[in-house]
Amino acid sequence: MERLPKDPIMLYSVINTKLRDFYSSLETLCEDMNIDENTLKEKLSSAGFEYNKERNQFI
Repeated sequence: MERLPKDPIMLYSVINTKLRDFYSSLETLCEDMNIDENTLKEKLSSAGFEYNKERNQFI
């Protein structure tokens, strides 16, 4: 997570862009980037964003 923005709004933008352009699932993104999926979800959840698996994005 140290390579990603600390600000949750910026993090939201970066993650959704990566999900849209490069990854078919959050699990794949986390595995490839060596990110703990639960930590990422918690950080974005604290800013009001939840992962939507069907849309493959945080909303």
